[in-house]
Order: sequence, then C-alpha cells, then structure tokens
Amino acid sequence: MLALKMRCKKTCEFTYMNKYLLILLLSCFVLCASAREQSDSTAIYQGMSIKLDLANPVLELVRSKGSVQDYEMALNVRLANRFYPTVELGYAKATLSADGGDYSGQGGFARIGMDLSALKKGGADNCLMLGLRVGGAYQGFELTNVPVHSEYWQMPNIDFLNQKRFDCWGEILAGCQVQIWRGFQMGWYVRIKLLMTRVDKQGAALPGYIPGFGQRRDTNWGLSYFLGSRF
Repeated sequence: MLALKMRCKKTCEFTYMNKYLLILLLSCFVLCASAREQSDSTAIYQGMSIKLDLANPVLELVRSKGSVQDYEMALNVRLANRFYPTVELGYAKATLSADGGDYSGQGGFARIGMDLSALKKGGADNCLMLGLRVGGAYQGFELTNVPVHSEYWQMPNIDFLNQKRFDCWGEILAGCQVQIWRGFQMGWYVRIKLLMTRVDKQGAALPGYIPGFGQRRDTNWGLSYFLGSRF
C-alpha cells in the first residue's frame, strides 16, 4: 500500500513537471515570436517588391489608336516602413503621323526616384503614396516626309534616317496600394510629367514620341495600374 502511494506521488510530480515544462516552452515560443515581430517592424530594410504595369500599355494603345506599344515594370525597396526607393524600366515602340512628318521609333527608358507612404500605420502593403521620379529615354528613330518651308522656293520634303536621341524629364506621382493576398499587391499611380530636354540646336530632328514620357510636349500625364509581389 505504501509503495502504491509513493508511485502515485511520483506520477503526480511527473505530471506537474510536464505541465510546467510545457508552459515554459509555450512562453518561450510566444516571447520569441513577439521579439521577431517587433524586430521586423523596427528593421530599416523590410523587403522589396516587383510590379508590372497593366494600365499604361492599354492607355497608350487607346490614346494613339493602336500606334504605340509601351511596356514597363518596377522594383522598389521598403525602408523603415515609409520610404520606397524605386527603379522603373520599360520599352516602347511607336509609329505616328502628323503635319510635321511621319515618325517611327523605338527605345528603352528608365526612371529612378522615391515614394513616401503618407500613412504612418497600415503596414507595408496598404498605403497612400506620394513620389518623385527622374526619367530618361534613349531611342532610335526616323522622320520622313518632313516639309521644308521657304518664302521663295517650293522645297521637297526631306527625311531624317537612322537618328538617335536622348531625352529626360521629371515626374510627380500620387497613388495607393493595397494587399489583395499574401504578399501580392495592387494599386495605381497618377503621373504628371515635365519635359526637361525641350530646346535643341536649330535644324535638329526631334522625335514626336518619347518612350516612357509620351508624345513630345512640355507637360504630359500618365496612369499606372499595377500588380506586384513582395518578397
């Protein structure tokens, strides 16, 4: 009988020890998870995202009545939960006709800049964005049937073949992004574009279209609707 009591006592002690050990392990797990979450929220580098613009190709096709093809993507880094250094890369091809001649060209473009989240809270994937960009495009193009005006003679149209051109501009952006699923984002930007390379030497051929900027004018605008993935 005494042996049975001692055995029961040891069994109870062992059961209580297991409970205490289980509670200790769970407490350590909760503390580690909490510390990791706090570390992730306070870290300077908090991941990067890659985005594909779906709206601009459609917008350019509609505005040009099928004469412009434009494709672009973006890569940004999230810093301190508010700052998003961004690089955007793209390619465009266009064929346009106007009173000043016929334009045909293609080339690549890039933009670099920074987005700022206007919301201090809301997480990495749900925010209102304000941003700035500096963009540049290099293209090869041709201008044909360009009229030459003269007060005394009737001049034939001329062609500018195998031309190269670099243009740059600045942009002001506003938009938002939201999380649609784990690690996947969607959102939009409205862009106001200001051309910097407006003046050129007399007699130089100027393309009627600038990849990444649009038709050549002092100011332009654009709309980006993107899907992205954060990793």
